Amino acid sequence: MMVCLSRVWKRGSVFTALPRQDWSNFTTLSFKYSSTKAAPQLPKMEYQDAVCTLNTLQTNASALEQVRRERGHPQFQLHAMRGFLERAGLTVEDLDHLNIIHVTGTKGKGSTCAFTEQMLRSYGFRTGFYSSPHLVQVRERIRINGKPIGKELFTKYFWQVYGRLDETKDAHGGTMPAYFRFLTILAFHVFLQEKVDLAVIEVGIGGAYDCTNIIKRPWVCGVSSLGIDHTQILGDTIEKIAWQKGGIFKPGVPAFTVKQPDGPMAVLKERAKEIRCPLWVCPELEDYQVNRGPLNLGLAGQHQHFNASLALQLSHTWLQRRFLPDKSFSPNVESAGVPKATCFKLSPIMVKGLADTEWPGRTQTLRHGPITYFLDGAHTTRSMQACVHWFRESAARHEQAAGGPVARVLLFNATGERDSAAMLKLLVPCHFDFAVFCPNITEAITTCNADQQNFNVSVENMLTRCLDNERSWLMHNCLGEKPGTQLLIEDSLPLLPKHKTQTLVFPCILSALQWITQGRDSVLADPAKKVIPVKASVTAKAIPLREVTEIHVLITGSLHLVGGALKHLDPSSAK
Repeated sequence: MMVCLSRVWKRGSVFTALPRQDWSNFTTLSFKYSSTKAAPQLPKMEYQDAVCTLNTLQTNASALEQVRRERGHPQFQLHAMRGFLERAGLTVEDLDHLNIIHVTGTKGKGSTCAFTEQMLRSYGFRTGFYSSPHLVQVRERIRINGKPIGKELFTKYFWQVYGRLDETKDAHGGTMPAYFRFLTILAFHVFLQEKVDLAVIEVGIGGAYDCTNIIKRPWVCGVSSLGIDHTQILGDTIEKIAWQKGGIFKPGVPAFTVKQPDGPMAVLKERAKEIRCPLWVCPELEDYQVNRGPLNLGLAGQHQHFNASLALQLSHTWLQRRFLPDKSFSPNVESAGVPKATCFKLSPIMVKGLADTEWPGRTQTLRHGPITYFLDGAHTTRSMQACVHWFRESAARHEQAAGGPVARVLLFNATGERDSAAMLKLLVPCHFDFAVFCPNITEAITTCNADQQNFNVSVENMLTRCLDNERSWLMHNCLGEKPGTQLLIEDSLPLLPKHKTQTLVFPCILSALQWITQGRDSVLADPAKKVIPVKASVTAKAIPLREVTEIHVLITGSLHLVGGALKHLDPSSAK
């Protein structure tokens, strides 16, 4: 998609890093993240061709009509999903063979699934894991034994499912499933064909009307921490959101929740009672019995303790069902509150599974020489609170070992209906030297990577959002929108001498990272990567980044931003 940014640039400060004489050249480029052109039919391009075809389901007319038709009647979503599933050659009853663990929540559901999958894989079971969104490549969403399915496997199964749906569409008004629905059907197909012992399924949005909720007989369900998100779909209070999340409960199927605020906990209890689902609240992680020493988690952050406890209950219950198939779980409908789940002694396999868990883009640290990246896809106020707590503790440890001055840089973006201003306010106490903003565009080049295309947001809207985020940051720092705005670390460490600097907005993730690192990250210093020229004055502002001993970069606000950054910082993730 060719883009023109002149109307945005007229607003003033956007892309101050870019010399005016280069603007016309820049607008002739197409963005990796936003190109709408399908990949050409070239040899050895079968995977990209499949992904480009998949991407048409983001914007095709029938998908948009589905959204309009179902917005006021969410119950139609599961009916439509059942129809698409059958057209793909599957039935709801087929899904019973997957021995599913179904997990919902606002924050932490992906981490909970990762802990659960790792522990059960450690027992020797063949696992399937379906999650969203992906960070770099779409096949990350569908994992077998913890690894994204290979390109050849993805391509093979993609065309099997797509072909069946395409050949039946004329008999169904030309309808095709939208992007997430298709991937959900594809994941079920892959797991059945690959004969997994179990499938860990992460809910997309909500629960009650999410297309994953076509599952009728999961083995166990989980609810991670609840908060405010997707309010246009789920409701504008945490109680309404809890009602949606509790929609994944099933009669007689055990369910577990982390500790919730009183309001949403009462809603979950009522939903469980209505559905006759036995529900328990997870104990504190410290309450479990361990043979020796404290538990070590593979995922950093105090908030991961809640996710780990939920994962332990899910894994333990699944194992009970596997080895004690006659065990029954009675609903506690008469209990005054939600009863606490039983603590049990952790097996060495569980302990190792928790320690071995990896989940990229969530409280992740990457060290590249003098540059340390802290990546967390926090995109709600509650998850940002957890991110800030993790970053301040982790960065302080790294700074103590740096042996010299350290610069802190924030790289931020947020999308959709997220409250950027509230998240940025939470980040102010981190005392960043530079606040850098960019859209979720991986890089400005003339070719496209179908995995990171998004047709649902225009480039101009993304850039305007960056300007709004910059303005919010300035307001929270009481600095106004003046040239020479001062962004200094004010206490704790003599990181940089006092100087005046500015917030900066860059046109893509790569250009932001290149400016932040100033050639000091060898991974980014690839001659093949195009470097967008910047004004001499902006280059001069980066002098402190060239002089400090280390640079610590927090990348947060959006999982898509984190994924775009990882594409450049971890090249193996894009192979």
